[in-house]
Amino acid sequence: MAVPKRKVTSAKRGMRRSHDKLGQASYIEDQDSGELRRPHHIDLKTGKYRGRQVLEPKED
Repeated sequence: MAVPKRKVTSAKRGMRRSHDKLGQASYIEDQDSGELRRPHHIDLKTGKYRGRQVLEPKED
């Protein structure tokens, strides 16, 4: 079984993990309502997804 010869330093570990961070969440403008929403998600204000009514609109 392979065993590391030396302890991995925190600097090396941090360099390896630097690419694991999460990116900024992306938002798009909805075509119908003009509200910002996540791509491939239902617009909760109107209840529509890809032009179809999927949920009842949210009451304010």
